[in-house]
Amino acid sequence: MASDFEARIRNVTAVLGPTNTGKTHLAIERMLGHESGMIGLPLRLLAREVYDKIKARVGADKVALITGEEKIKPDKARYWVSTVEAMPRDIDVEFLAIDEIQLCGDPERGHVFTDRLLHARGRSETLLLGAQTMREAINDLIPGANFISRPRLSKLTYSGEKKITRLPARSAIVAFSTQDVYSIAELIRRQRGGAAVVLGALSPRTRNAQVELYQSGDVEFLVATDAIGMGLNLDVDHVAFSATRKFDGQNHRNLTAGEIGQIAGRAGRYMNDGTFGVTGGADPRCRSGRTARKPQFR
Repeated sequence: MASDFEARIRNVTAVLGPTNTGKTHLAIERMLGHESGMIGLPLRLLAREVYDKIKARVGADKVALITGEEKIKPDKARYWVSTVEAMPRDIDVEFLAIDEIQLCGDPERGHVFTDRLLHARGRSETLLLGAQTMREAINDLIPGANFISRPRLSKLTYSGEKKITRLPARSAIVAFSTQDVYSIAELIRRQRGGAAVVLGALSPRTRNAQVELYQSGDVEFLVATDAIGMGLNLDVDHVAFSATRKFDGQNHRNLTAGEIGQIAGRAGRYMNDGTFGVTGGADPRCRSGRTARKPQFR
């Protein structure tokens, strides 16, 4: 019998690259090529989005959704979509994928992602999706892992500072507290006509409705926390940072260059180019992840 170590390193491929490289799409296509599969995702909203895509392809009776808020488990489910924390551990599948594997380094969630990196496996194929910064760690922990680098599909350009009231349509404004999200949304509603709000604290139904409000074009602006950096597929042309500092659960700190890139990279989708910048008093030097000022919404 194969040792635990041999099982850990068998048939593992790391698909690494920046945002908008089609990594999650690749994982879905690979999974549907197997008789059974599971994909672990970093956000409940993203898990719902992927679940809906797979359900449309294979039928509601063949796909399950497991998050901390929702549990849809058909008796004959072949494909399982889950948040990483809620991934079932007792289900044997041919294919398994973990998205945003660089969250192994997150102070709050890293222990869960690291556990899945080391132990969650598909019988035939395992994909680890994430940023290039994980290459060395994966190479050390999983000797013999295969690596695929994915280039970004579109160009991302820094466009400087703009007032909130001058932001272009199809902009996502990123804030780092619930209070700031609602303050910015209210300002946009007063002066620009409407904004959708996406927060982790919203119920699944409300979050889904807010995303649909933006995606349908009923409103041209989205105000959200930095969670939108975790793979949500939104039609965003411009990302504006209202601040470049965040509270990470322990300390108030500047965003790292990697975090800025992850969030800003939501601008532009598929072959459409995107831009990013700052607004509301955030430091224009966010390109380098340096200092920031307290946001003053304008």
